[in-house]
Amino acid sequence: MGEINQEAVEKYLEEHPQFAKEYFARRLGEAPGPSGTPQPTEEWAVCTELLLALQEEAGSAEPAVHRALQKLAQLLQADRCSLFTCRARNGTPEVASRLLDITPTSSFEDSLVLPDREAVFPLDIGIVGWVAHTKKAVNVPDVQKNSHFSDFMDKQTGYVTKNLMATPIVMGKEVLAVVMALNKVNASEFSKQDEEVFSKYLNFVSIILKLHHTNYLYNVESRRSQILMWSANKVFEELTDVERQFHKALYTVRTYLNCERYSIGLLDMTKEKEFYDEWPIKLGEVEPYKGPKTPDGREVIFYKIIDYILHGKEEIKVIPTPPTDHWTLVSGLPTYVAENGFICNMLNAPADEYFTFQKGPVDETGWVIKNVLSLPIVNKKEDIVGVATFYNRKDGKPFDEYDEHITETLTQFLGWSLLNTDTYDKMNKLENRKDIAQEMLMSQTKATPDEIKSILKIKEKLNIDVIEDCEEKQLVTILKEDLPDPRAVDLYEFRFSDFPISEHELIKCGLRLFFEINVVEKFKVPVEVLTRWMYTVRKGYRSITYHNWRHGFNVGQTMFTLLMTGRLKKYYTDLEAFAMLAAAFCHDIDHRGTNNLYQMKRALPCSYRKGLRSSFLQLGQRVDFVYESAGPWFTRVGAGGTLAPAQARGRPFLGPLPFPPELSLSRLGVFSSPLPSPAVIHTLEASASSSAK
Repeated sequence: MGEINQEAVEKYLEEHPQFAKEYFARRLGEAPGPSGTPQPTEEWAVCTELLLALQEEAGSAEPAVHRALQKLAQLLQADRCSLFTCRARNGTPEVASRLLDITPTSSFEDSLVLPDREAVFPLDIGIVGWVAHTKKAVNVPDVQKNSHFSDFMDKQTGYVTKNLMATPIVMGKEVLAVVMALNKVNASEFSKQDEEVFSKYLNFVSIILKLHHTNYLYNVESRRSQILMWSANKVFEELTDVERQFHKALYTVRTYLNCERYSIGLLDMTKEKEFYDEWPIKLGEVEPYKGPKTPDGREVIFYKIIDYILHGKEEIKVIPTPPTDHWTLVSGLPTYVAENGFICNMLNAPADEYFTFQKGPVDETGWVIKNVLSLPIVNKKEDIVGVATFYNRKDGKPFDEYDEHITETLTQFLGWSLLNTDTYDKMNKLENRKDIAQEMLMSQTKATPDEIKSILKIKEKLNIDVIEDCEEKQLVTILKEDLPDPRAVDLYEFRFSDFPISEHELIKCGLRLFFEINVVEKFKVPVEVLTRWMYTVRKGYRSITYHNWRHGFNVGQTMFTLLMTGRLKKYYTDLEAFAMLAAAFCHDIDHRGTNNLYQMKRALPCSYRKGLRSSFLQLGQRVDFVYESAGPWFTRVGAGGTLAPAQARGRPFLGPLPFPPELSLSRLGVFSSPLPSPAVIHTLEASASSSAK
């Protein structure tokens, strides 16, 4: 017998592979029993090893599944086993190779299929797709006789499939994966006992995948909630600008997006061009736009790109008016999404034939595009306002349906939040229009220098043309000389009548009232300012039947009489009395002479401004009403004929005060609707005169 060396042993084992398998299986104590069924002691050892593998590889599913399928390949005497994962992209379910060519002696690294090399096909191709579709296990003795068999994988790998067993791993209604055992060794097909062993030991694989999937779903929901919470927090912080609003939200949630890079393309929202943009086209100087358009008819023009770099050193790049050959646009995907409004989830994007993605590094960092997920950003009106594109999931896998749901939720929220910035922008525009209109109105209403000089007669008395050249004491002196005597015109009396006094003289009477309550000297109100204000108030009243300047003065004089003759001033400070008298004079400025119901039926702008709780009367209703001149300080007339002052802040309630019998309802502004006619007003005035007599 010759000498036995290592080279001779290796040569013998290579020439007798079956002997080698049985020998090593027997030496390791794992030799299968008859027909591949393990003995009780062997089964216990296998289960123990699988449980240990499950414990050791709890953080990652693939290594634990690989060890379990190694045992299955040995127990079933299968040539090899494979694992295909199930997922969905763009709303279409598909299966992808994850672990291939698993044998009792294969390494995990050799069996693992990297994301950029995986084979992906829909559920209508191959037996594995059919099993994922029907969710039922199959045992195929001869694949060539099976109508669902596809040699796609055989052509990809060079392997020849003869017979197989395939079983789905199902969690609820969702198929997580399909496990396959290929080519029974020393037999033409897998037996019923093999099916039982396959089903029994796949429970370990099922537990591993379900635990991993449950943990993945937890992470998905955690990311979704964090994204919504932080984006909601940030979009309401910024209302002035859509770009700042998007930037704050997207930058804050960047850690939860699980991608290496993402970009936001903002679309031009112009639907109708201005005439200066149309004329060059009509004159033939510029070619008309012939490119794609959004579903609402806008030209697809990205006016700004915001590029968020998360790999390596974080960086944000803003590209205003990006060129068409910019790497984010050159593929044509953002334009396609903006044109059609579709969600596009692409695996191995550079290999796609429809879109022309850059195959090499896109910038100096050396970063390359692998997988892409692109979505439209849609506002509340369902207009596409931008396109969000996410690149390369951090774990190297392609984006799945859960990534689509998370990013779709984010983009929808961003789109709906545009309502805030749109409303803010409209409010600003309306505010500007209001300011312009108010400025135009004030230019017509504000007292002119000549009108002020008709009260302050500086030319006649001081021989000065410009008020600014006068001293304040001089202005006070000449104004007081020209103001009427309050006793002579009954300004202290409730029976005061404005009929004998002209509207211009009523302005002087109003100025006299401010001097009588001693607020001009105390608060050092410039006489020229007070005169201009009083004249402007007079010009603010319209020439209508009742709510005109005479009515405004009557209410102001009534307030003055209540404070002085009615001795209410002792309950208020000088500043409060000053404010009450000023409010009484201007309480009905710009009154239209119609009530609120009429304005609402006519849909006039002031009806929306004042609302249902307007100071105008409701036509056809019996509403006893105190005008705004007395409203802040008095309640309405009580049944006992008393005026009850409202309780002021920090001031004790004073109780009911006697209602002066000579106080005319028309003076106070208390009456019942409908709106009184001039005849009714005359009757009320006559009643006031007769009661005074």
